[in-house]
This record gives sequence, C-alpha cells and structure tokens, in this order.
Amino acid sequence: MVDDLLELERQVLQKLLSGEHPIIGELRAQLAGLRVADRELTGAGFMTSFTVNRSLKPKTLQGVSFKFGDVVADIQGLEQGAGFLLYVKDGCIDALEGYTFDEPWPNTTGQFRLSYVSEDRRELSELDQYTASNHLV
Repeated sequence: MVDDLLELERQVLQKLLSGEHPIIGELRAQLAGLRVADRELTGAGFMTSFTVNRSLKPKTLQGVSFKFGDVVADIQGLEQGAGFLLYVKDGCIDALEGYTFDEPWPNTTGQFRLSYVSEDRRELSELDQYTASNHLV
C-alpha cells in the first residue's frame, strides 16, 4: 500500500476495502499502485486524491463512477466522531474523504477506533447495482 498515506487513511482504506464483495475485490487490487496526488484539509475534514497505476485499472469497471462509505471512527478530540467516503471514478479509486458531524477536524488524529456503521454487517447495497451490470457476480 502507499507509503505517503497517513495512518488514519491507511486503516480506513483497509477497512473500506475488506470483504468479499466483487467490486471491493476489484478496488482492493488497486492499492498496490495507489499514489497520493493531493491532500486538502477542509476545516470539517479532509480530501485525499489519488492516482492509480494504469496497469491496475479494471476493465470490468470502466466508465463506472460512484462513492460509498460504511466506515466511521471515534477520534480523540471529536465528540461525534467522523465518517468516510471512497470516491471511484471510471472504475479507479479517486479520492478518500473524511468528515466530521458538524465540528472542526482535529489538528491530530493520533488515537482513533474504526468500525462499520452497522456493527454486525457491511452496508454495501449501493455497490450491488454495479455488480450485475459489470458481470462481477
């Protein structure tokens, strides 16, 4: 995985891209060729943009763009925690957004605990619409 990721970004990507969903597998394969292009602090969170090695771009997801996120975090310094969205553009990991629930993003994210929105199961129903149409069953 990318060396220039912050530890929070690294762990969020690992959690978002874990599991057996076919689209998750296609995206997870891109991690080896992922590079940070830009990182912007927005006040209420961050947006980290990526580039993906061209050889790792999945042919099965070409032209498909979407976002998903079922990972949340308890972060020291945030009363209400944070959420995350992974943006996919033309089948490739494009950006990771971290956001608070109506409070400023902390200066440091030293201690945090990640979980899924629904502790007992993943919320990936938004990905199912792309599975059949891209023959990823």
